[in-house]
Amino acid sequence: MHIGVIGATGTIGSRVVTEALDRGHRVTALTRDPSKIDESRPGVTWAGVDVLDAASIAAVLPGLDVLISGFQPGNAAKDLADTLERSIADPTVHTTAARALLKALDGHPRTRLIVIGGAGSLETAPGVVLADDEDRLYETLDRVGLPREYAAAVRGARDGLNVLRTSNRLWTYFSPAEDIAPGERTGRFRIGGDQAVRDAAGLSRVSAEDAAVALIDEVELPRFVQRRFTIGY
Repeated sequence: MHIGVIGATGTIGSRVVTEALDRGHRVTALTRDPSKIDESRPGVTWAGVDVLDAASIAAVLPGLDVLISGFQPGNAAKDLADTLERSIADPTVHTTAARALLKALDGHPRTRLIVIGGAGSLETAPGVVLADDEDRLYETLDRVGLPREYAAAVRGARDGLNVLRTSNRLWTYFSPAEDIAPGERTGRFRIGGDQAVRDAAGLSRVSAEDAAVALIDEVELPRFVQRRFTIGY
């Protein structure tokens, strides 16, 4: 398959590219400035895209079977402080990106879209979303080492999911675990829907490597079209 990956230099996006290549897929890796990329792996082509501009996205869609968007304001893998600052400054950027992605798909209705979002839209109890549970949200941010001001960005990501939910396009939303970081590729995790998957200690955690496994699994065998899913150990 031919897979496009927006945010291909990011923590999750870069691992998605590697996972896809390792499984024999062809990848168009998309980033803000491809001129900075020194890439020699066969099977991957780098190109530029502006995820906030529908025309820019539409220009890279021809030939793609699936577009995976790992967009975030900035690149947390390279400069976490800058990404946090940008995310807090404009929480609406996630809804802007979601609308641009959906508009771009108007001319490509058969192309699947998988958006890598956040854990803040997961439910802490039936009908209760983490982003709306302030005490639980602050507790979670404290535990994973993010400033409480980041709550605004968490709610912005939730709003981005709600934009997708109004669409009849072939979208899927992936909420990673609350605690996600580079680690081991185990291929062993549990899959959930709208509530976080927690381990025996009550923690929601997963490696970025296993997130990439789950995403390419969904590319190869769609199970969550027009739905959200999550994973955890």
